[in-house]
Amino acid sequence: MSLLSLDGVTKEFHDITAVDRVSFDVDRGEVVGFLGPNGAGKSTTMRMITQYFDPDEGEIRLDGVALGDDPVAAKRRIGYLPENNPLYTDMLVVDYLVFIARLRDMTGSDATRAIDDAVGGTAIEDVYYRPIGELSKGFRQRVGLAQAILHRPDLLVLDEPTEGLDPGQRLEIRRLISNLGKDRTVLLSTHVLSEVRDTCSRLLIINKGRIAADGSVDELVAQASGAGAVHLLVEIAGEGVADGIAGLDGVREVVHRQASGDGRTALMVVAGLERDLRPELFGLARDRGWTLYELHQEAGSLEDLFRQVTEDAPEETAAGEPHEPDEAK
Repeated sequence: MSLLSLDGVTKEFHDITAVDRVSFDVDRGEVVGFLGPNGAGKSTTMRMITQYFDPDEGEIRLDGVALGDDPVAAKRRIGYLPENNPLYTDMLVVDYLVFIARLRDMTGSDATRAIDDAVGGTAIEDVYYRPIGELSKGFRQRVGLAQAILHRPDLLVLDEPTEGLDPGQRLEIRRLISNLGKDRTVLLSTHVLSEVRDTCSRLLIINKGRIAADGSVDELVAQASGAGAVHLLVEIAGEGVADGIAGLDGVREVVHRQASGDGRTALMVVAGLERDLRPELFGLARDRGWTLYELHQEAGSLEDLFRQVTEDAPEETAAGEPHEPDEAK
């Protein structure tokens, strides 16, 4: 049984469909990247998972139990860092975390241990006794993470946790998230595609309110290289190289890229995904006396994937995620 399950979840705001029949499961131990263009429905979906909003249709279950059947128990198992990271800036970090512990019905030695673990897990020892208002954006995000993990949740929902941080701060927060993901399930929304590659094992892309792609990061990136095919860049010198390579089993197309005066030819070899053709290409060059200067597989990228699935989505799914008042965030 999946830890988190969404089944046909829909949410509308003033006749605008922000989330349109979304269904997916998240298993224990997964770190899932949740991507989409602005207004795609990411934050609304996360707010329904964390019960800030109720779905208009469909059902969200935690360990098979609908959130509405036992909302308090579900909230005790979910940690949430919203995009705007609301903090009481006039409080000391220590006082804020004690306050959050009390809200979570944690007292005495249990609260002390939980706070110690959260402070250590987010590396905020150096600012523990400082006012939150004096902290850098990076440390404020760490304090937000600390409150989200204070009650040791099974599911951690993070909405744009590195938004507005400089590159060094982003790196530190990514490291923290990677460490947090070793002990719990994480659903992570971000606009920074490199964070997905470095942090996540699985990727969900939502576009116009619907799930447009779902799979492991490597699988989806491989698909982005082009319609179930791989592209091999070959720079080679010899007689009949194009015809010889085209004769290999699994080669779909050989495209001339350029030729140079010293007899070298640059080719793009389009092949199926069934097997890796690079050893066969190397062996063919050796057997025919060709000189092989370069041979490598051109990988797809998350940018390619993101562009493909968000540009190719059908127009009739147009949803949009409206601006919501601050009190609803």
